[in-house]
Amino acid sequence: MGLIARIFGVLFGGDRNVVRETVEVFRENAEAGAERGVHVQLAAMAAQSAEFRQTGRSRFDRIMDAVNRLPRPMMALGCLGLLGAAMVDPVWFSARMAGIALVPEPLWWLLGVIVSFYFGARHQAKGQAFQASIAETIARVPGVVENIKQIRILDEESVPDDGNPVLADWRKNQRR
Repeated sequence: MGLIARIFGVLFGGDRNVVRETVEVFRENAEAGAERGVHVQLAAMAAQSAEFRQTGRSRFDRIMDAVNRLPRPMMALGCLGLLGAAMVDPVWFSARMAGIALVPEPLWWLLGVIVSFYFGARHQAKGQAFQASIAETIARVPGVVENIKQIRILDEESVPDDGNPVLADWRKNQRR
């Protein structure tokens, strides 16, 4: 008994577990990994909340946020304004479009890159939010299917068969 006690003392004594420590070399400790994950998530949430916190933001920051919200509405309203101008005064509109025709091609390329980056980033963010909403909807499908089954069972139970064996057989086959 003394030999076995010594072996167990070496392996598990002194607040140590040699087996666990050896396994952790090859596989992460799930509890410690979860704890590290919580710390990372809390740090990320704290950083995000600090970024969007309203207190301590300067007037310049608030003005820049407002300016960053202007391009999309200005472009949309500008296009609608051009359409209206073309209908109201076609000669004035033609003169402006002739001026635009004189813009050099490299400047058009630069404008295209700027607009593509601006709207591309927004498109990507909206696309990712859409994918997340689809995943959330798909996750709810099994619950909805089960609810529909329960509703059908309740509906079938509420309508009497009136002794009609064909109707009773049909309802039994529909439950499968």
